[in-house]
Order: sequence, then C-alpha cells, then structure tokens
Amino acid sequence: MEDKISTITFTDLETGQTEELYVLEETVLAGRKYLLLSEDPAGDADAFIFREEGEDADDLTYCPVEDEDEYQAIARLFEELMDDTEFIRE
Repeated sequence: MEDKISTITFTDLETGQTEELYVLEETVLAGRKYLLLSEDPAGDADAFIFREEGEDADDLTYCPVEDEDEYQAIARLFEELMDDTEFIRE
C-alpha cells in the first residue's frame, strides 16, 4: 500500500490566492515544529522550510525560515531524516 503524502494549503492574505504544497517531512527542534514543503510530491523540485507559529490548532500560521543559522540547523536535521536529500540555499 502506498503512503499518501499530506498537503497543506497556503493562502496569500493580500491576494486571496491559494497554493497547495506537499509535506515531505516534519520535525521539531527546541519545541518548534518545522515542515519541509515542495510543489512536487516526489521531492524533485525546490523545497521550502517553514516554521509553525501559533498555539491554537485552528489559527496556525507557517512562516518561511529566513534566519541563516536557524535554516542551516533545520536543513541538517532534514538531511539526516531524508538520506538522499541535500539542501542548497539560493
């Protein structure tokens, strides 16, 4: 049986446009949840690291990780979780 890959829908609050991204992996570091997202369920595309913000499950937001030190720490964790993945920050 094939595993179903979870998706998450993002809404641009300014334009109202939505985009669905695939959740390739998730992890927690220092009590914060991080998601590795991609437009391609096979992961053969650009990937994005987002941090979960908020306490209420009905009002969660996801913010891209912009701090370089935080990004590198999370990227290393995702590389360990996903053996065949390498992150290149552009």
